Amino acid sequence: MAWFGHSRSGHSQCRERKAFPPSLVRKKTPASSHKVVKADRESNSQALEGISWGSMRTLLMLFSFFSFLTATACASVEPYAGAIGGLATISADAGAQATAQGLSLSSYSPSNGGALDVFAGAHLRNYFGVQGNFIWNQNDLVLNSSSSTGAFYRQARSSSQHAGILDFLLYFRPRNSWIRPYLGTGGGVIHLSSREDHVISSSGTVVLPPPTFSSTRAVFRSHVGVDIRISRKLDLRYSFSEFIGKNDISTHLLPPAPRRLANFQNLFGFVVRF
Repeated sequence: MAWFGHSRSGHSQCRERKAFPPSLVRKKTPASSHKVVKADRESNSQALEGISWGSMRTLLMLFSFFSFLTATACASVEPYAGAIGGLATISADAGAQATAQGLSLSSYSPSNGGALDVFAGAHLRNYFGVQGNFIWNQNDLVLNSSSSTGAFYRQARSSSQHAGILDFLLYFRPRNSWIRPYLGTGGGVIHLSSREDHVISSSGTVVLPPPTFSSTRAVFRSHVGVDIRISRKLDLRYSFSEFIGKNDISTHLLPPAPRRLANFQNLFGFVVRF
């Protein structure tokens, strides 16, 4: 037994002698550690992929933006200026008011007059344009009023309008076409002034409009026209336009009339491109 015991202790010592140094022993890694390492690798890969795609997307957006700026800068913006003149026709109006004695009536009738549009603008690309206008027109008027008592008057007046308008133009053919129809619309400010010329006739006790009156109001303008190429830098332009705004002529009638004031203009002239 002693020998057996000695033999066992010898075997254990031999095993201890044959044991590998701790540095050469491969330690078992827990399964949870493998999962953590794998998760870290996946997250790093996803982060790299995210950074790569985000960078590509940013570069693509910057490239598109600078391409747009370059194309806009390279697209020729062609300035122009011109003047067109012709005929202005303003709308008439009439009012009525019932009284205890009968019916009171009023109206005004305009005559055709001259008009002038001096403008400057720029062609943007092929189909768009922007334009600033100074527009003047002058028309003669006859104001009429009669009351239910038999009193009446007829008064000759002159009126003029001055407008500053900003327009946006849409062309239906490219810039290099020899004929270019367009549609324009815009708005601005218009100043109307009127003064008395003389009283044509009157009877009874009447209340005449003021010798002079004026107003400044916002106005809407729409117009159509066509540019016809004459030479490399010169176009012939025809324009038909309409102004719509508050009617300060009608408010000075007695009784007042209800309609808004419309101003129609047929204009011809020239456009010089720079």
